Amino acid sequence: MKKVLSIALCAVVAFSVVGCGAKSSSDSAKTSSKTEVSASQAASKSSAASTASAKSSVASAVNTADEEAWKKEPAYGKTLKFLTGDGCTSAVNVAQELGYYKEQGLTVEGFKGDSDVEAIGTNQVQIAIGHIAKSMVPATNGVNLCFVGGAHLLTGCKAMYVLDESNYKSYDDLKGKSISAPSGIGTADYNISARLFIEAGIDPLKDLKIVQVEKDACVAAMKSGEIAAALLPESYGYPLVKQGLLRKVESADGNSRNELCCIVMMNKDFIKENPITSAKMASAVKKALKWMGDNPEDCTKLLMKIGLNGSDYDMNLELNKLMQFGKQTDDYTTEQMKSIVDGYINAKLITATTDADAVYKSIWNPIGSAE
Repeated sequence: MKKVLSIALCAVVAFSVVGCGAKSSSDSAKTSSKTEVSASQAASKSSAASTASAKSSVASAVNTADEEAWKKEPAYGKTLKFLTGDGCTSAVNVAQELGYYKEQGLTVEGFKGDSDVEAIGTNQVQIAIGHIAKSMVPATNGVNLCFVGGAHLLTGCKAMYVLDESNYKSYDDLKGKSISAPSGIGTADYNISARLFIEAGIDPLKDLKIVQVEKDACVAAMKSGEIAAALLPESYGYPLVKQGLLRKVESADGNSRNELCCIVMMNKDFIKENPITSAKMASAVKKALKWMGDNPEDCTKLLMKIGLNGSDYDMNLELNKLMQFGKQTDDYTTEQMKSIVDGYINAKLITATTDADAVYKSIWNPIGSAE
């Protein structure tokens, strides 16, 4: 077990960031644009009213913040960076598209990086959205990042899938079987899978075998009997369910799919040195998340327009609704963080310390507001 956990902890820092939704080939050009696009330009005529209302309702922090104190911050007046998102991590882009950074008095640009954990930890970017399951362990092992707000739920993002023709109906049916975490041991897929089974009362180290089978090979591996199930992005599993090939495993008993999945993260030192700037950045992203959750149709159209959702509108809309962007208040996220930290320590995914309260206080620092 110690060997497996050591591999997991080493691997989690290194793996690259991936979004939850499909991207078009023109993403890089689209998401790196520094141009602020108005809400009425971003969506169709039917969505113009809601996007315009969203923008006009934002009270600029420039009018309320202590200007003199803000001017003394090292980041004042400088161009700041966000890590360009994809699908479920796209609120950082939406904040730019809707002009929320600009309304906070900030100049920003997108940064295309390989790892959100590394980019935030080294302050290459000042804000990003990513999986708690990927970033929490590095955050307890010295990576200089913390969480400042919740982004969305696991539903609509990742799910456990089995062959539709199989007899597997619940997590209990998968005990003793091999399960694929496509991105590998120690990654977000591994940690999410472990937590799903733990909350269903199943020990992932004793009661099943988690292996790596590439996402595109999982259906064939299920058919051959190599694996019984796989954790897959719902944007990938959706059409396979429609085709009658796969089925999601849903359990009424202790299933963490309804818990917080992705989180807004920032560099600890940047926040300490630039508290006003940091709050402004976080507020812009939280405002974008709230708009996305309140306007799923317009959100879906916008994400498709800028290449951060695939071409299937019905699928994108259904999954975006399931994720409930921005519905997670800081109070809700506080309780979620405590539960997740406890779960990771009990599952020995976090081994640097067994002091759950110390971990929680170290990584959770809510700042900014969607209002």
